Amino acid sequence: MSIIFDGVSKAFGPKKILDRVSFTVNTGEIMFILGKSGMGKSVTLKNIVGLLKPDAGDVHVEHFTINKLDEEGLEEARKVCGMVFQHPALLDSLTVYENVAFGLRGISAEKVKERVRECLGLVHLDESIFSRKPPEISYGMQKRVSLARTLAPGPRYLLFDEPTTGLDPITTNAVNELIFELSRRLKVTSIVVSHDMGCALRIADRILVLDQGHILALGTVDEIKRHPAELIRDFLREAI
Repeated sequence: MSIIFDGVSKAFGPKKILDRVSFTVNTGEIMFILGKSGMGKSVTLKNIVGLLKPDAGDVHVEHFTINKLDEEGLEEARKVCGMVFQHPALLDSLTVYENVAFGLRGISAEKVKERVRECLGLVHLDESIFSRKPPEISYGMQKRVSLARTLAPGPRYLLFDEPTTGLDPITTNAVNELIFELSRRLKVTSIVVSHDMGCALRIADRILVLDQGHILALGTVDEIKRHPAELIRDFLREAI
C-alpha cells in the first residue's frame, strides 16, 4: 500500500504549481512536505483525495488511480484517507460526540459510542466533553476533536494540511508529538504539509521540499540536513 505521484502537473491559469512531479510515499512512513507559500504543498494533498485533478500525470493511492475515478469511485478511495485541515472545521451546532460520530455509518449506536470514546482517547481526551460544543472548548482541544473525527472511520492514510496553524508553541509541540504517536500506534501512513522544519527534523521519516513546481529535495532527515540548496539551508537555520 502506498501513494504514488507519477509525472503530475497542475497549473492555475499561467502559473504552473506542479511540473511533472514524481515521488512515492512508503507504507507506514511519516513524510513532511515543505516549501514556501504557493509552492504546491496543499495542492499535492488535494490531488491525493481528488479535490483537484492533475492536468497531466497520475495519482495512485493503493489500487486507485485517483484522477481517473468518477464520483462513486472517489467516495470509495476517500474512505482510506483522512484529511486534517488547517482549521478544525467542526460543526458548532453539534456536540463533540456528534462531531466525532459524524462519519460513522452502518453500525449500532453502542458501537458508535465505543468508537467515539476510543478515538477521543487516542488524542488524549475523554467522554467528559461528549456534550460540550466546539465554542465551549479551547482551540487546541478543537484541533484534537477534529483529529478524532478524522480517525473515527479508520483511515489508512492521514493527510495533515498545516495542522499547527494558529497554535501556541506548547500546543504545537503537543500536536506534532500526537502525529508521531498516532502514525506509529495505528500503523498508518502520514503526510504532513508544513512550514515547520524543526518539527520535520524531529518526527519525519523523509522530507520532501517543493520549489518552483519541482521537487528540490527528497530524503531522510540526515540527507536533508546535508543538502546544499540555499532554500533548505534557510529552513534549517530557522529550525535552530
